[in-house]
Amino acid sequence: MSTVDLHYRRLGPTGAAPIVVLHGLFGTSDNWGSVAKELAEPSDPGTSAFDVFLVDLRDHGRSPHTQATSYPIMAADVHALVVSSGLTDITLVGHSMGGKVAMVFAQQWPQLVKRLVVVDISPREHENNHAHILDAILSTDLSPGRTRKEVEAHIASRVKEPGVVQFLMKNLYWRTEDQLAWRVNAELLQRDLQAILAAIGSGTVRVPTLFIRGGQSDYILREDLPAIKEQFPNSRVETIAYAGHWVHAQAPDEVVALIRAGA
Repeated sequence: MSTVDLHYRRLGPTGAAPIVVLHGLFGTSDNWGSVAKELAEPSDPGTSAFDVFLVDLRDHGRSPHTQATSYPIMAADVHALVVSSGLTDITLVGHSMGGKVAMVFAQQWPQLVKRLVVVDISPREHENNHAHILDAILSTDLSPGRTRKEVEAHIASRVKEPGVVQFLMKNLYWRTEDQLAWRVNAELLQRDLQAILAAIGSGTVRVPTLFIRGGQSDYILREDLPAIKEQFPNSRVETIAYAGHWVHAQAPDEVVALIRAGA
């Protein structure tokens, strides 16, 4: 399996306890910036700082666009980064798609993981509610001279949730002085979407695991909990009642506290 060199940012003191953070579908490492900063540079001077790695997964952010993706492939990329950085006893944090990458990593390389934190995703297969987002991205006119405002208007005509529109717009950048481009590799993600929606596989994970669940989200359902406990016997689930799927954006203080509690 051929891996790629992932783009990442490193915050906090080198040599401190390492935390590796993986974003979700259509996201980038920037989505976790405020949480990572609090973990790396705590506002309370009596609180320990962590060595935080904010990672862009393949086909997202500033990491390379590739020809194939799946959870084993993405996990192998992260493994290459962890090994090349000389990390052990990591706290591995993943949201949504990144949470599934983190679970597969823990299946394959449990000896490297001190603790797993999975944010609002279960190990099962998930429904396809992303097709309209990919259609919106792929149908965008990015010819020279198009403005961010024009692109945003197009996305908003296809994607009715304002928060999702703003989230997607963070993927847009100026490739040249007068031409915009998407950082996310939408063509590849559309082709391999079923691999991203897929379950992680049946391997048992005995690494201590915390599932953080948004109470207003349906990515971890009550009926998922017995299967999670069976596959992750050393796990617990914490629900943040008022949060939706974007738990780390809606409840950053609670997420920081939960990550700190066992890291």
